[in-house]
Amino acid sequence: MRNIYFTVKHCALIGICILMQHISASAQEKAVLSGKIISAEDSSIIDFADIFLKGTEYWYSADKNGEFRLEAPAGTYIMIVSAVGFKPYKEEVTLPGGNGIRKTIAMKPDHHQLDEVVVVSNRSSHVQRSAFNALDLSVKEMHNSSKSLGETLSQLPGLKLRESGGVGSDAQLSLDGFSGKHVKIFIDGVPQEGAGAALDINNLPVNFAERIEVYKGVVPVGFGSDALGGVINIVTKKRRRGWHLDASYSYGSFNTHKSYVNFNQTFRNGLTYEVNAFQNYSDNDYFIDNYITEFSEDGVSESTDRNKIYHVRRFNDRFHNEAVIGKIGVTGKSWADRLMVGMNYSHFYKEIQTGVYQYIVFGEKHRRGHSFVPSLEYSKRDLFTKGLDVRLNANYNHNITMNIDTSSYKYNWLGERKYTGSRGEQSYQDNRSKNTNWNATLTASYRLGKAHTFTLNHVTSAFRRTTRSKVDGSTQLSDFSIPKVTRKNITGLSYRLMPSKKWNLTAFGKYYNQYNRGPVSQSSDGVGNYVEMSRTTNAFGYGAAGTYFIIKGLQVKLSYEKAYRLPTTDELFGDEDLEAGKTDLRPENSDNVNLNLIFNRPFGKHAVYVEGAFIFRDTKDYIQRGLSTVSGMSYGFYENHGRVRTLGYNISARYSFSRWLSVGGTFNNINVRDNERYVAGNSQQESATYGQRMPNLPYMFASFDATFTWHDLFADGNVLTITYDGYYQHDFPLYWERFGDPASKSVVPEQLSHNLSISYSLQNGRYNISLECRNLTDEKLYDNFSLQKAGRAFYAKLRVYFGNR
Repeated sequence: MRNIYFTVKHCALIGICILMQHISASAQEKAVLSGKIISAEDSSIIDFADIFLKGTEYWYSADKNGEFRLEAPAGTYIMIVSAVGFKPYKEEVTLPGGNGIRKTIAMKPDHHQLDEVVVVSNRSSHVQRSAFNALDLSVKEMHNSSKSLGETLSQLPGLKLRESGGVGSDAQLSLDGFSGKHVKIFIDGVPQEGAGAALDINNLPVNFAERIEVYKGVVPVGFGSDALGGVINIVTKKRRRGWHLDASYSYGSFNTHKSYVNFNQTFRNGLTYEVNAFQNYSDNDYFIDNYITEFSEDGVSESTDRNKIYHVRRFNDRFHNEAVIGKIGVTGKSWADRLMVGMNYSHFYKEIQTGVYQYIVFGEKHRRGHSFVPSLEYSKRDLFTKGLDVRLNANYNHNITMNIDTSSYKYNWLGERKYTGSRGEQSYQDNRSKNTNWNATLTASYRLGKAHTFTLNHVTSAFRRTTRSKVDGSTQLSDFSIPKVTRKNITGLSYRLMPSKKWNLTAFGKYYNQYNRGPVSQSSDGVGNYVEMSRTTNAFGYGAAGTYFIIKGLQVKLSYEKAYRLPTTDELFGDEDLEAGKTDLRPENSDNVNLNLIFNRPFGKHAVYVEGAFIFRDTKDYIQRGLSTVSGMSYGFYENHGRVRTLGYNISARYSFSRWLSVGGTFNNINVRDNERYVAGNSQQESATYGQRMPNLPYMFASFDATFTWHDLFADGNVLTITYDGYYQHDFPLYWERFGDPASKSVVPEQLSHNLSISYSLQNGRYNISLECRNLTDEKLYDNFSLQKAGRAFYAKLRVYFGNR
């Protein structure tokens, strides 16, 4: 770590020297070239284009609004503008001394450019130049797929979606060995914690997003996040001019229906409205393999032969969700680039087929809920003064969730039932939880010249849950009479030095504050006998990130953060059903280091992208999810484990040829081990798990894909696309790897899956049809122990697109 600190110190000294040179040079007569980059085809904004003056070191990268502002000595230059998907723009410009000129630059689309170069690197220009270990996945090419957003992320290095079943099942994202609550989800920079099941990432359609940004380990202050594992930011479609309609419907195996509609329009006076609506429905009645508890004809006795495995169909796993997201406001005003007010409504219904293990069968247990989310969004570039950019997001989430378990019957995997005489298949409950969640994020950035940027971010949130039951008492895992409350504030400040296109450096600090109040168990097993307790946490984190372009196409990145993660609402308070909370959890803290080496270059019609990443995490008070049983009821729980160390790497590679072929894949090896040497309270006794791999975590997995594209097939503007993708996962243990008999240990098995899809687009993407086969070889797939996923499945999707692109 000391070497990292010295590196940061030396970089800071270099920055001071460059700053002094900048001040000295400012005495020369300067001129300003500013303006906006748009498409000559439909006048839409072109974001993150590069503007530079030929033969000089003066350059600028336009922002997401297409705006740029470049300072240079007075004189005559050749200005060159480049952007992916557009022909280079070249013009001679004369910059008068002491004055500035403003230009609107219209670039012509290059329909024959190597579009695959974008896919090759999964990075856009601004993300690639950032010093953070970041990926930017464009999902436009996937809009004809019936996959969810969560499923598309699995092709990125270090990322895996762990689902417990089919459509609408519980899901967790794993990122470089951190999973679940360690990874934070944002939509357009707004945190989604507490947004409700209907808006979980595995329930969002792929068409909902335009691209996805992934920041791994070290997170920019602009997100105001306390994520140890990283941040996933879903960037939605925002058209600056005109209108467009994107609508799709898909149908597939297990009676699965998915539909999506996006319509937005911007008038000449700046009035803008946006509507997103989608739904998912599935019976999830796929086959699984499990032993059966057989009931006698008189319903009195039962017997189980665990060696006799049946091929049975799931029968209580129906899921559907619906969501409408509407926004209206103005864009392109002198006082606001974007001012929108919105209202989201979502609803879900979910039947619960199994508990935390597959042998636990429920036949009537279910859950349902809805949420209302009013929101405000404001952004302005150059507010009050040149260089000051401000963004404000705020929302209020009113979420209702109901857990119903009132049946007096016990079910087996044949759908047969036996009367038990007692209410509740797991625990007798019919409760209604009201979750209210306030969130607000303010980000202000100030650009000083072209090399210096200061960013201040503050995030505040307040959560409260109250639960009432229609039946007597609380569940075993909670106390409904005690309200659950948490308040969180995170403030971050960063400085970025970017004197040239070859290198840049960012340093930052973060302050964390959290207040929690709720039930804490006084029992030795952590369940029951609850009392109300509160806890306040304060912490300070810091970090630095730098990048350097060694030669053209070859880039190195190094980043470090002393990071904190505050416990989430589910970890603190559970879900009032299958998960037990722990209000007195301590926040995790970790030293995170990332080292990346990236090569990305085209060679004529060929393009090559290779990236290697090294990951180091030293985490204290690691929050671990475990499984336990009380009074015959199995449930999940959370606890602070102690110290955990992560060492890992991932390798990504991609090759493309012209517009015809793209082949690539990722390989990930993440070694997460217990680093708590001694048993708590006894400094002499070494822990039996010291040095062992942390249980129930995938540690070796890979993804691979190949896409063949035939442009102008049968007619100009028609495109045929054939895609194959596969996924490999090494087996991993449910419990500590050195404990128990290897022949009978609980293990998530090794697996290899394959998917195949074909799509045909007509009239430049106006009409589209696609066919998919998932799990082509009908393998037994598991993301979690014993919870089997669907076998071979088929899907078809129709999609239309009208309006401006």
